[in-house]
Amino acid sequence: MFTNMRKITLIFGVVLFFSASFQILFAQNKKKMSADDILKERIYNENKKSVMNYSMKDFDTLFFEFTNKKGSKTELLTKEAFYTYTIKIATFSDRLAILYPKEKEIAETNKKKWFNESYEDYLLSKATHK
Repeated sequence: MFTNMRKITLIFGVVLFFSASFQILFAQNKKKMSADDILKERIYNENKKSVMNYSMKDFDTLFFEFTNKKGSKTELLTKEAFYTYTIKIATFSDRLAILYPKEKEIAETNKKKWFNESYEDYLLSKATHK
């Protein structure tokens, strides 16, 4: 009876040790989200459904509006406005991946590119163009 208890205790201890080790290991690999990442994620979640229903004309309007505002010498986009444009453009890549499955890799690359756009880089580009 005591040998069975010892085995159970030993097995329980080993399982506990490995599960704690794996938790520590995976916790270290988790990426910490910046304030910008949290904002981008919120904008993505708020707009995904509507952007997935965009027509190509809707997308073109969004893209050219963003391009004009980004390149404007008189207008400065707020952080939220900048990320709203870039995340909507990125989200449209999801739609393109569904519509054109053969182009899925290109759509994923474009989505990552637009998700990685930085407001700080935008501000720096504005400062250098003045």
